[in-house]
Amino acid sequence: MKLATLKDGTRDGQLAVVSRDLKTAHLADGIASTLQKALDDWSFIAPQLDLLYQTINSGRGHRAFEFDPANCMAPLPRSSLRVAGASYLQQIERACKAAGVDVPTNLREAPRLYQGASDDFLGAHDDITLAHEQWGIDYEAGIAAITDDVAMGSTPDQAHLNIKLLMLVNDITLRNLAPEEQASGCGFLQSKPAMACSPVAITPDELGDAWRGGKVHYALRCSLNGKLTGQPHAGADMAFNYPQLLAHLCQTRNARAGSVVSAGGVANKEIKKGFSSIVERRHQEMIADGVASTPYLLFGDVVRLEMQGDDGKSLFGAIEQTVKQAEARKSR
Repeated sequence: MKLATLKDGTRDGQLAVVSRDLKTAHLADGIASTLQKALDDWSFIAPQLDLLYQTINSGRGHRAFEFDPANCMAPLPRSSLRVAGASYLQQIERACKAAGVDVPTNLREAPRLYQGASDDFLGAHDDITLAHEQWGIDYEAGIAAITDDVAMGSTPDQAHLNIKLLMLVNDITLRNLAPEEQASGCGFLQSKPAMACSPVAITPDELGDAWRGGKVHYALRCSLNGKLTGQPHAGADMAFNYPQLLAHLCQTRNARAGSVVSAGGVANKEIKKGFSSIVERRHQEMIADGVASTPYLLFGDVVRLEMQGDDGKSLFGAIEQTVKQAEARKSR
């Protein structure tokens, strides 16, 4: 299944089922008005959504209409829990090498997670609107899983069954604000504004054999201003898969329906695959040349992230965002 949330002037939008080729859509208003409501009762709602999905794929949807990704909110516009991990450990290893510090000895023992803001996610074509370029605006291309209820103490095998949807994410980071926040010992806050999500979220079965071992085995294409910057393979060098991330998260808590868990920016050991963020390129420049020369995002820059299947067709639709300067708030 492929699911989207359409803009309708409300916080949570209107749930729609989208055809496999991303050309048509059909409102799911007779089944579930929002994705959160569908996730809250997934075992009952999902078969009804799937039946509608089969109907529109066969061209029989009587209320089907042309699908417009620009009219999409995030598939799940807000969530009670968003957690991000660092499953691509070569990113950490390169960052340590660039900074001239030792790699943590326990790096591969357990996943590293942080809890990010989840009350506002951006749609795939929403602008990245921020006040200052000097904050070091960066994109970070990754994949997130959306769950139903995951019980505390779940094993990876048990948690695997709770992964209901997958989507692409642009985990926007303000790199120049992050060091001070990390040094404070309280983690990210100002340096992690709202992340953006692909137009549709898909059930893992849409990936066929490319969903195996709790990983997505396709390349993630990243472009900046129309120029390809990387196409790292999401499954090749992932140290901790999504079930492992979920099980680690749920050691001491339940994760409720609608929890969003991402695995960090996709990265490969071979740098010839390119990069999923600017900071990765800057780290490699530091290692090679002793200085980082690539600037972070500037106002007017356009970021595009997309994943294609074996047939060359887009799986999730593309995230395509323009960086814009926020207007100053007028005092009352």
